[in-house]
Amino acid sequence: MKLITCIHREKTRVGVLDGECVALPALASGGGDRFPDMLSLIDAGADGLRALADFIADAGESIVVALDDVRLLATIPRPRQNVICMGWNYSDHLEETSKTAVSDDLPKYPIIFTKAASCVTGPFDDVPYDPEISDKMDWEVELGVIIGRAGHKVAVADAPDYVFGYTVINDITARELQKRHKQFYLAKSLPRSCPMGPVIVTADEIPDPQALRLQCCVNGELKQDASTASQIFDVMTVVACVSKSPSLEPGDIISTGTPSGVGYARTPPEYLRPGDVVECEVEKIGRIRNRIVAAS
Repeated sequence: MKLITCIHREKTRVGVLDGECVALPALASGGGDRFPDMLSLIDAGADGLRALADFIADAGESIVVALDDVRLLATIPRPRQNVICMGWNYSDHLEETSKTAVSDDLPKYPIIFTKAASCVTGPFDDVPYDPEISDKMDWEVELGVIIGRAGHKVAVADAPDYVFGYTVINDITARELQKRHKQFYLAKSLPRSCPMGPVIVTADEIPDPQALRLQCCVNGELKQDASTASQIFDVMTVVACVSKSPSLEPGDIISTGTPSGVGYARTPPEYLRPGDVVECEVEKIGRIRNRIVAAS
């Protein structure tokens, strides 16, 4: 299934996307109480997804509206915890940032940091540009993993059982803050700097997350184009690694790193400015599109 969070008739709803139509259980009697938000659905696990599918099948056309009649929000508008992120998880990105070949010196362990939960924004929302905070905002297309079960010290072989689904993330970064503070949190947590969506594709529809193409375009120009097959640490290794310190919780979001083609590694460097439009796409999931605007 392709799951969405949206606004319909001024109310936030959970829905299922099918082409240009959206099924909204809340439009049926009792539907809103059973599936009030995405986190509740994730908490319900596989049983919840089956119940949702059955509910939609029984309700039929009475709960279906046109996609144009809803406004898509971030799939999880306000995560319970910070978004967990990966650094340098593609060898080509590591090479472009270090300016040297690194094939013999790849990281032995995943590089992990977080973005503030408050910076998550919608798949088509504007992203503010405030030069008093950063004038070196950069793009990063990434595959996002949504955790569906609580777990601690999860084995790699068991990690697929903990994945609820996948989404698209743009890990927008303030490069001068990243350099200045030697840590990533401030640089990664600008207001509305984590566009996410447009859907969560449930894990059953993506049996191999290491065979997905990622692309990022800025003003229609292709900047990033790679495959998750090139990840240094594959998705299930990342899930297992993250579970070793904190416990995984349902609804946790893991952003699995970006490939080469980011702005600051270009010659000369390129950064986002008001009026720019960034489009990030992951195969089988969809595309998010965000305009950079002057902060009010």
